[in-house]
Amino acid sequence: MPGLVNALVIVIVAALVIARQFRARPIDTDRRWWVLPAVLAVVALREPGILDAHHHTGSAVLLAVELLIGLGTGAGWAWTTRVWTEPDGSVWTRSSKASGAVWAAGIALRVGVFALGAALGIHQDSSALMLGLAGTLLVRSGVLTWRARSLDDVSPSVSAYGDAMPATRKEFV
Repeated sequence: MPGLVNALVIVIVAALVIARQFRARPIDTDRRWWVLPAVLAVVALREPGILDAHHHTGSAVLLAVELLIGLGTGAGWAWTTRVWTEPDGSVWTRSSKASGAVWAAGIALRVGVFALGAALGIHQDSSALMLGLAGTLLVRSGVLTWRARSLDDVSPSVSAYGDAMPATRKEFV
């Protein structure tokens, strides 16, 4: 039953996160962006079946590959997400089509890892997938927060080139 509950949690979290990211929304750089990934990691690590009892080395390698895929997916997702500053100074974000492609590639790679494990006879628990999702969200949130803070550092009082120039007659026509 815990495997089914973990799978349900993974599907719900992934669906909510993905659905939210394809809508423009402000990003708050002061919030605790690491909390959800930390909770997912704790839930995943509390499960005793994260490593196969009969194939310790093989399951550890597959878990490491799962984590690397999660970290790569998170980084790719963060760098393909559009980040901009509104005139009021708030920083906004929205995932792009490239972000969707990164997610699709990450899911395909995870399916491949699961299929490889199944072919080798290595039992893989859903907690490995949850740990990979935690890594994805941690890296994505960290990179987006860093990108948003770098936009916050740009002072809105600094004028752009040409702001102090008087308007020409053609501009009023």
